[in-house]
Amino acid sequence: MQEKIRAFVLSALAEMNYDVSEVTGETDLGPAGLDLESLALADLSVQVEEEFGVRFELDDMENTALMTLDEFTAEVASKVAAGGEPVTRA
Repeated sequence: MQEKIRAFVLSALAEMNYDVSEVTGETDLGPAGLDLESLALADLSVQVEEEFGVRFELDDMENTALMTLDEFTAEVASKVAAGGEPVTRA
């Protein structure tokens, strides 16, 4: 599952015009790596929520910028394994 999530995240980042050609599992999502800004992190989180049926809280979003790609995909995988929370869109 984590590989599927990783592939989805990389694809989403590429569609958001981030260069993922040299991204590894150890690449930080925040300033030390991909340098995703808060809006990009929010966009990525929404895409992941919709694709995998999980939900991120605001506190999760703040922590995401400090994670590596592998840490983020592991977090998503654990949410999926736990059944996540249904994502409801108005």
